[in-house]
Amino acid sequence: MVLVLRQSLNIIMETFRTVLFWTHLVTGAVAGFVIVIMSVTGVVLTYEKQMLEWADRSQAGLVPSAASAPTLAPAALVAAAAAALPEARPTGLTVRADASAPATVTFDGGRSLLIEPRTAANLGEPSSRLRGFFRAVTSWHRVLALEGTNRATGKAITGAANLAFLFIVLSGIYLWIPRLWSRPQFAQVMWFRGGLSPKARDFNWHNVIGIWSAVPLAIVVAGAVPISYSWAGNLVYRLAGEAPPAPAPQAARPGGQGGAGGPGATGRPGGGGRERRNDAGGEAPSIDLSGLDAAWLAAQAQVPAWRTMSVRFGGPTNGPLVISLDEGYGGQPQLRRTLTVDRVSGAVVKAETFDHLGAGRRARSWLRFAHTGEYYGLAGQTIAGVVSAGGAVLVYTGVALALRRWWAWRRRRAQRCEASQAA
Repeated sequence: MVLVLRQSLNIIMETFRTVLFWTHLVTGAVAGFVIVIMSVTGVVLTYEKQMLEWADRSQAGLVPSAASAPTLAPAALVAAAAAALPEARPTGLTVRADASAPATVTFDGGRSLLIEPRTAANLGEPSSRLRGFFRAVTSWHRVLALEGTNRATGKAITGAANLAFLFIVLSGIYLWIPRLWSRPQFAQVMWFRGGLSPKARDFNWHNVIGIWSAVPLAIVVAGAVPISYSWAGNLVYRLAGEAPPAPAPQAARPGGQGGAGGPGATGRPGGGGRERRNDAGGEAPSIDLSGLDAAWLAAQAQVPAWRTMSVRFGGPTNGPLVISLDEGYGGQPQLRRTLTVDRVSGAVVKAETFDHLGAGRRARSWLRFAHTGEYYGLAGQTIAGVVSAGGAVLVYTGVALALRRWWAWRRRRAQRCEASQAA
C-alpha cells in the first residue's frame, strides 16, 4: 500500500513538474521580448539618481568658490534664484549636506535652477540632455515609449509582462531544483562551467543565473506589480490589516498660480517675498520666506546626520513650514523624516518618520523601493541592476533552449515521416 501511494505521488509530482515546465516555457516565449526591454532599461536606470547628482555636481564645479566659505542661508539661496528667474515663482528648495553640491530651487511650470550654495551664483538649469535620456528610458521601461492615449496600452502590456515574469521566476525556483538531491547534480546548476556545447552552455547559464538571482529578482519583479495594478496595491494594505487609502484626486496641471505649490500658494507678500509677473503678464503670487532660516536650523538640529534637506513653499502666509530631511540616498523611506516647524517660534511642532506610518503604507513603500533596490542603498541598487541584467540573460537562454527543443522535435518528425514513406 505504501509503495502504491509513493508511486502515485511520484506520478502526480512528475505530471505537475511537466505541466509547470511547459507553462514556464510558453510564458517566457510569449512575454520574453517585453521582459527583455524592461530588464535592459532597468539596468540603465540603476544609478539614475547618482548620475543626475554627479551631473549637477560637475556643473557646480565650473564656478570657483571659496572651499572654506560657509553655506549661505536658505532664504538667500531662494532670493538669488528668484532674481535670476523673475518671471517664475519659486516652489521649493533642496540643499545637500555636501557644500560642493549645488542647491536646487524649483519653480512653477516645472523649471529649476542650480545655485552655488556658498556664493549664490546662478549655475543655470540642470542638464536637460541627461534628464531627457533618463525620461526616454523610463518611458520605455513603463509604457514601451507609447504616447498619448496609447500610454494606457503600453502600461497594460508591461504590467501583464511583469506578472508573467513573476510567474516565470517563482516557477523557475521549483524547476531549478534537481530531481535527485546529490552533490554532482547541484554542482551542474550552481556554478558556471566552461568548455560546453552551445546547448549545454545555455542550460548551465539559465540554471546558474536563475538560482543565484531568484530571491532578489522575485522581490524586484514583485515590487512592480502594485505600481502597475491598483488592486495589487490595495492587496498589500489588506494583507497588512489596513483599509486601502482612497484614490488620490487628479493633480493640478503645472504652471499658473497652482503650480507645484497647489491652490493654497497665493499668500501675500512678506518676509522677503516680492511681486513678480508670470509668463502671461499677470501678477505672480509671492512666497513667504519669513522664519525659513530659523526653521531650517531647527530641523538640522533634529537630524544632524542629514544628507539632503528640502522644503516646499505654498502654504498660508505665516503658516508652518514642512521640511523633509533624508539621511539616505533618496530612495530609503526608513531614513527620511518630515518635520513641521512653526515659523514664529522656530519650534518643531510635528515629526513624522517611517515608523509613524501604518503597516500597509510601510509595506507599500518597501515594495516600491525594493523594486529599484534603493531601499537598501547603493548595495541594493547594484544587486537590483545585476539581477535585472540576469533577467535578460534568462529570457535569452530560455528562448534559445526552447528553439533548440522545437528544432529537435521538427527533425524527429521529419525523420519519422521519411521512415514511414520509405516503408
